Amino acid sequence: MSSKVSPGPEFQDWLAPERTAVVVVDMQVDFAAPDGALGKAGLDMSVAAPALEAAEGLVSAARMSGVPVIFVGLATDPETDSPVWGEWRRRNGQGGDGALCRAGTRGAQFFGPKPQPGETIVWKMRYSGFFGTGLDAILRARGVDTLVVCGLTTECCVDCTVRDAFHLDYFVYVPADCCAAYDDGMHAGALASLELNCATITESCAVMAAWNPRAAQQA
Repeated sequence: MSSKVSPGPEFQDWLAPERTAVVVVDMQVDFAAPDGALGKAGLDMSVAAPALEAAEGLVSAARMSGVPVIFVGLATDPETDSPVWGEWRRRNGQGGDGALCRAGTRGAQFFGPKPQPGETIVWKMRYSGFFGTGLDAILRARGVDTLVVCGLTTECCVDCTVRDAFHLDYFVYVPADCCAAYDDGMHAGALASLELNCATITESCAVMAAWNPRAAQQA
């Protein structure tokens, strides 16, 4: 992966608060908490902790700078589970039903940065935050053409959301420290692929400095 973009006069214009939104993807109990579904299944949730902390700082700085924060979360239901996904799991030798973030359960609750009253929450049933949701319409109505996307996991729901955003003609920035995968190589590979094809890879400190140097220091 090439060197990450650093803040500068152009960077400040590209990420101006009036055109930008932060999209937080799937930072939820089942994906990030030790007592969530994946933690109970034996995955090491400590790998997500630095990204959660960095994302909290990014979200705080966004709020201080007047940048809207939109939370995108997975909310599944047995009645809407995809038969194809179930069969795909079976064909690939994966055990169990793969049920995560069941709507209305603790597993679907946000973990790390959490929505404040009045902030937008978009619930999805697939990997991408744009698939089958109103996210695009929400962003267009606010005059947003630039997204800062963070979340879990880098190679899955972050990747799919970023690619769909690019296909919809958004400029997309991904702060690498605000994303995580359960495998470091997968995280790095996903970022390299996104940087090659559809996103600008940066760090949260650079994004915050572009908005407001003082806010970056406080966050």
